[in-house]
Amino acid sequence: MAKTLIIVESPAKAKTLTKYLGKNYKVAASMGHVKDLPKSQLGIDIKAGFEPRYITIRGKGPLLNNLKKEAAKADKVLLATDPDREGEAISWHLANALGLPENDPYRVEFYEVTKNAVLESIKKPRKINLDLVEAQQARRILDRLVGYKISPILWKKIKRGLSAGRVQSVAVRIICDREKEIREFVPVEYWTIDADLKDGKEKIRARLYSKGDEKLKIENKDEADKIVEDLKDKTFQVTEIKTSERKKMPYPPFTTSSMQQEAARKLGFTAKKTMMVAQQLYEGLDVKGEGTVGLITYMRTDSTRISEQAKKEAQNYIGETYGKEYVNNGAPTRKKNDKNIQDAHEGIRPTSVMRTPEKVKDSLTKDQYKLYKLIWDRFVSSQMSPAIYDTVSISIKAGEYLFKVSGSTMKFPGFMLLYTEGSDEETANEESKLPVLKEGQILKLVKLLPEQHFTQPPPRYTEAMLVKTLEEKGIGRPSTYAPTIDVIQKRGYVEKEKGRFKPTELGEIVVQVLQEFFEDIIDIDFTAEMEEKLDKIEAGQQNRQEVLESFYVPFEEKLKIAEQELEKITIEDEVTDEKCEFCGRNMVIKTGRYGKFLACPGFPECKNTKPIVTEIGVKCPLCGGDIVVKRSKRGRTFYGCSNYPDCKFVSWERPIDKPCPKCGSLMVKKRAKAGEYEACTNKECGYTSK
Repeated sequence: MAKTLIIVESPAKAKTLTKYLGKNYKVAASMGHVKDLPKSQLGIDIKAGFEPRYITIRGKGPLLNNLKKEAAKADKVLLATDPDREGEAISWHLANALGLPENDPYRVEFYEVTKNAVLESIKKPRKINLDLVEAQQARRILDRLVGYKISPILWKKIKRGLSAGRVQSVAVRIICDREKEIREFVPVEYWTIDADLKDGKEKIRARLYSKGDEKLKIENKDEADKIVEDLKDKTFQVTEIKTSERKKMPYPPFTTSSMQQEAARKLGFTAKKTMMVAQQLYEGLDVKGEGTVGLITYMRTDSTRISEQAKKEAQNYIGETYGKEYVNNGAPTRKKNDKNIQDAHEGIRPTSVMRTPEKVKDSLTKDQYKLYKLIWDRFVSSQMSPAIYDTVSISIKAGEYLFKVSGSTMKFPGFMLLYTEGSDEETANEESKLPVLKEGQILKLVKLLPEQHFTQPPPRYTEAMLVKTLEEKGIGRPSTYAPTIDVIQKRGYVEKEKGRFKPTELGEIVVQVLQEFFEDIIDIDFTAEMEEKLDKIEAGQQNRQEVLESFYVPFEEKLKIAEQELEKITIEDEVTDEKCEFCGRNMVIKTGRYGKFLACPGFPECKNTKPIVTEIGVKCPLCGGDIVVKRSKRGRTFYGCSNYPDCKFVSWERPIDKPCPKCGSLMVKKRAKAGEYEACTNKECGYTSK
């Protein structure tokens, strides 16, 4: 008979722990939360101090009964749910359901699922942290009040199935605000003038900077032409050369947010996918030669702190693999904004640096390997030396005009030998070597290059940019970003266009309504302040009931006003030229779970629906039909034949209307870090344009 019952959240973690612990332990999984607020009603007694009415989650009754039986047979029960607010709340619900004494120490937590960490943690159980539980309950109640009180108004006045959420509504508002900036943006013309100069055989391109002591701002062609004419007979002389050494500091280990951003930029992962794969790496996987082991530390954290033991292991590895000069001997990494950091956890790191990506590659799926390598590279590089650049800045005078050019060459790669951070926007190459020049040297003018430009509107948000913005503004917590981004797309409030978020008409209408009647709910500062109050509840510095009371009293008044004053809004479906083959009506565009589709407006008499077909101007190589854009159930774009199911041609890459020059087969466009290239679909041919 098992002496100790350990309850964790997931079967994967239970499987890993079972392999670490002996026959005196039984490990069971709660499968996440066992109790929650009811779905069919508010579930909060507002008059009784916002007391939640929890019920056993549908389908969890047998599981909970089984856990009670196992607990009754055990001498000791330990609750080892995840080390965060949600995990603490699950342990609290389990303790109540199993009848565990409130003040007994039975809560254990570990930030990595490795044998040593697990064995150490079960030696040091603690009491349930009720402040953590209070903070989780406050968040859950706030979200329930906002969702269950505003959503019915949106259903009644706009459209059934809509929802409002404390964090999701602000996320949609941020995307809508950016779209408004883009629409209202007025481009402004400006000009630059570069000079191609020659020093013997060497060429150098410098940019016009100023005239006299005044920095030049060239607004039109006439001004540019006048300056070009003025410069034609001038002597170009090097007047100043400044050289210096610049250090580029390593990046800190990943937090949840920075991991989501980098996985989006470098791997093309959504925040949801990143968290799903990270959970697998954390909970434990079968590694050849080792058995089941957790590969990374806990992935929900906003701290970059690292244990001394992990630092030492990394530094030893770096010294032995790359050389002692690559070990970071106390130089700081880049600092992240430390506002709202919960420093109980470490940053995200591999549980052992010696478990290199190549060593575990054969034990992981493709996605697991990609994310593990990203986490491993980031952590190891964070313990490496800074990169060092030699920089040079050259000033060149031509009469009253001053041209400038700067360049840099890498002197020592440091951490960049292993890792460079991705970027949301295109950036210039950091390294550009200049010829060796001397002060006083005369350069020959080869050509003047005036160029017209226009200022650009701010870009739409990528998933990485949105995560970064939510974190910077203190909206939600990193653990909430993935579900927030997922839900605003599923509700049809935003859609992705070329990988960037664009609000739908529905999203903009909902934001307008919320701004008019519930300005606090949609206010960025108010939402960030509420997050700070939740943190204070967690720290035991604020009372849950007081926070909820101060929110609900004015909120209730706004609900009454919205019910009375908000007029019904009708959103017309977009009418297409496509005729319904059954009744002849013009079909309309609807949005469903898997995106947009065509539907007959005669519903319910006529229930005809069909996918929206976008042709790409390429013929199917199998049957000669049209290749069209399609979307999988998971929302991924692919290309298929319009004659499906008679023709089964499909391709994940976009076909192009150009035969392979080598064998004549169909060509497709592929993507690589260096950019797009063309490739033949005939594997035996193997032609690419790279």
